[in-house]
Amino acid sequence: MRVTVGVDDAGVAHVEMCRGSGNAIDLATAEGLLEAARECEAARARVVLLTGRGSSFCVGGDLKEFGALSGERLAGHLARVTGALHGALRIFAGLDAPLVAAVQGAVAGAGLGLAMAADLGFAAADAHFTAAYTAIGYSPDAGVSWLLPRLVGPKRALDLLLTNRRVSAAEALEIGLVGRVVAPELLRAEAEGVARRLAHGATGAYGVTRRLVAGAFSAGLDEQLDAEARLLAAAAVSGEGREGMAAFLGRRRPDFTRAAAR
Repeated sequence: MRVTVGVDDAGVAHVEMCRGSGNAIDLATAEGLLEAARECEAARARVVLLTGRGSSFCVGGDLKEFGALSGERLAGHLARVTGALHGALRIFAGLDAPLVAAVQGAVAGAGLGLAMAADLGFAAADAHFTAAYTAIGYSPDAGVSWLLPRLVGPKRALDLLLTNRRVSAAEALEIGLVGRVVAPELLRAEAEGVARRLAHGATGAYGVTRRLVAGAFSAGLDEQLDAEARLLAAAAVSGEGREGMAAFLGRRRPDFTRAAAR
């Protein structure tokens, strides 16, 4: 089992890479992530918490597996790996459920893409980040070439992608690769606590907000304003919107979980 997944009573989907060897992504791990994403979608998870078991979150692709192949066999194999991995990322991006990641140790290559894909990224203070691709003559995958420029800007993205220099957790926080840095012993508890709080929130509104932010860089201001107005009106008359307003006026805590079920 390369990837485990389980949805708890609060609706938090716990997705963990657990293959050892730095959770390097071989074909089985990529397929495991795709299956886990499908399970999160089918279960209508309210939040997804992505973690990696062991001393490192994910060191990127399994170079031993790739190095055992050559020519057309290697090209075909990589197409299968990226097909599964990118399928998982597409599903996670399309969910209403926020994606929370807790990363520790080495975060490299595709592991960097998985970490950046999170809406809320927690890093242990001892985590470190490296693009790694061009160091072996490869180019990026896992959305790295799309996500990295949007988070840190194109010039800094090229610096990281071309030099493959190591970025500390402190610098990752400073440049926007992650949102929070915590002590290693507190990493899981901090991430799980936020995930559980989000699970009680307005998942539909989270989904709309995720899509608005994702589309902001490709939309003009007029288009974005129109989308905000249209989606706000729809949210206001949704079950969540009605529950949120009723709770506010009634000076009580909203029950978005029950509202979503209606």
